[in-house]
Amino acid sequence: MKLRSHTVTQGVDRAPHRSLFYACGFTQEEINRPLIGIIYAFSEIVPGHIHLDKLAQAAKAGVYMAGGTPILMPVIGVCDGIVMGHGGMKYSLASRELIADSVETMAMAHCMDGLVLIPNCDKIVPGMIMGATRLNIPSVLVSGGPMLAGRRDGKTINLNTNFEAVGAYKAGLMDADELRQTEESSCPGCGSCAGMYTANSMNCLSEAIGIALPGNGTIPAVHAARTHLAKRAGMKVMELLQRDIKPRDIINEKSIKNALAVDMALGCSTNSVLHLLSIANEAEVALDLTTINNVSGSVPNLCRLNPAGTHHLQDLHEAGGLSVIMSQLAKAGLLDGSAITATCGTIAENVKGAVNKNPEVIRPLDNPYSKTGGIAVLWGNIARDGCVVKQSAVAPEMMTHSGPARVFDSEELAIEAIYGSKIVAGDIVVIRYEGPKGGPGMREMLSPTSALAGMQLDKSVALITDGRFSGASRGASIGHVSPEAAEGGAIALIREGDVIDIDIPAHKIDVKVSDEELAARAKSLAAHPSNVSGGWLARYASQVSSASSGAVMRYNGLRGKS
Repeated sequence: MKLRSHTVTQGVDRAPHRSLFYACGFTQEEINRPLIGIIYAFSEIVPGHIHLDKLAQAAKAGVYMAGGTPILMPVIGVCDGIVMGHGGMKYSLASRELIADSVETMAMAHCMDGLVLIPNCDKIVPGMIMGATRLNIPSVLVSGGPMLAGRRDGKTINLNTNFEAVGAYKAGLMDADELRQTEESSCPGCGSCAGMYTANSMNCLSEAIGIALPGNGTIPAVHAARTHLAKRAGMKVMELLQRDIKPRDIINEKSIKNALAVDMALGCSTNSVLHLLSIANEAEVALDLTTINNVSGSVPNLCRLNPAGTHHLQDLHEAGGLSVIMSQLAKAGLLDGSAITATCGTIAENVKGAVNKNPEVIRPLDNPYSKTGGIAVLWGNIARDGCVVKQSAVAPEMMTHSGPARVFDSEELAIEAIYGSKIVAGDIVVIRYEGPKGGPGMREMLSPTSALAGMQLDKSVALITDGRFSGASRGASIGHVSPEAAEGGAIALIREGDVIDIDIPAHKIDVKVSDEELAARAKSLAAHPSNVSGGWLARYASQVSSASSGAVMRYNGLRGKS
C-alpha cells in the first residue's frame, strides 16, 4: 500500500529526511511503518486536559500494538471556565480555527498517514474534527472524558454551582464561608466539567457523528476504561487506514443529521449549533438553522442533565450512555443506523444490545421530558437570520415572555447592572456587540446568566445577545442573534425600554417597533468602535462569518462563505 508518509521516508532523495527521523530517536523499522500523528491538547491550565498526556501514551501503545508508528503532536487549548467573564473569552471560539489549522499544518507538512485526535474541552473538540475532516485522512477521536461531579453537604455540585454561588453571595443569599466551601469542592479532579456543557456535548456528538468510539462521550476521565478506550483508538486508526475509511466517509449528511437528533435528545449546549455548522462546512454538507429546527421539532428530549436537570455525565454513563439513546432513536426511525463509524462498523452494529439501566436519566420515547428537542431556533425582526435557545433549560413560565429591554453594549456593563440590583423581574437584558465580529470572538455569557440564577431571577428575566452562552447557562438565554450588531443587525437598533416579545414554542422573537422606525434608527446608527486594536483577533474579526453559518472563517472556495 502506498502511504502518504512515503513522501518523506522512502527513496534515495529522502536520506536527509530520514536522518531527521533518526535524530528524533526513530529506528529504521519505525520509519518504514505507517506514521500516525497523535494530536493532543495537553496543558497544565485546563482541568479537562491535564491528563491528556497519559491518554496520548495509551493511544501510542495502541498504534504500536497494531503495527504503526505513533508520533506526538501538540495543539493549544483554552479553558472556557478560567477565561469566563473577562477579555480572555474573546480567544475561545476563535481558537477553534487555530486548532483546525494546526491539525492541518502538522499532518500535511509531515505527511501523516492517519491521526488519533485527543481533545476534551469546548472548542478543541470541534477544532480537531474540523481539521481532520478538511484533511480527510483516516482519523479517530478519543476525548479525555467528563469530570466527576463534586459533593458538598450531601448534595451533588459542579462548576456551574460556583458561578451561581457568586450571584447568591452578591444577593446576600450565601455567606463567604459557604462560597469558599463550594469553590473548593465543586470540581474534584481532571475531566471536562460534569454537566451537559459544551465540552461534554461535543464529546457525545463526536460519538453520535461516528468519528469517536462508543463510550467516548460518557466514560469518566478517572476510569481505567478511558485509558482502554485510548488504546483501542490507537489500534482502530490502523484498521481505518487498512480499510481506507476516511473522515468524510463517516462525516456526511447522514451522520450530521444523526448528530443533530442525538443533540436534541440529550439537550446539548447551544454551542453545538455553531460547531455542527462548522463541521458540516468542512465536510461540504449543506446545513442551516431551518434544518436544525426541523430536527428539533421531530426528536423528543429524553435527558435533562445539569444545568437543565440534576443528572450528570456519570449518571448518563451508568444508565447505558449514548448507545441507549441512539438505539431508541434508530428504532423510531429518527436516526439512521446504517451510518459507518470509526469502529469500521455501523451505528446499528455499535448499539446492538444496548440496555437502558435508568429510565429516569434516559427517558423512553413514550415518556420524554418534552416532545420536542433541547434546542430551538427563533426568528423575528431582531434576528432575521435566526438566534438559538436551549429550550430544555428554560423554565415553563419563561417559554413566552414580554418585557422592556435593558440594553448594554458589553458583557461587563450588563454584569455591573445585575450585581448593582438594577435588573428587576420582567426585564429582558440585551447584550450586544459581542458577536463573532463585534466581540470579537462571540464571548459566552455564563457570568450574567449565573448571576441572574444565583439572585433567583432566572425565572423572571430573559437575556438576549449576539454573543453566545456556555452549556452551563440556564434560563431564557437566547444567543447567536444574527445578523450581529457589528454588522448592522437590528439588535443594534434596540433602545432602552423597547418592549420585546419572546415566544419559544412559536419560534418567534420581535421588538415591538415598526419596520419604518427601525429603518430610521438604522440611518442614524453611529459606527461602534472596534473592541480590538491588534493581534490575530483583529484578523479573525475581519474574516469571520455570521453565527448563523457557524462563525467560520471566510476564504475563497465553497467553505467559509457568509
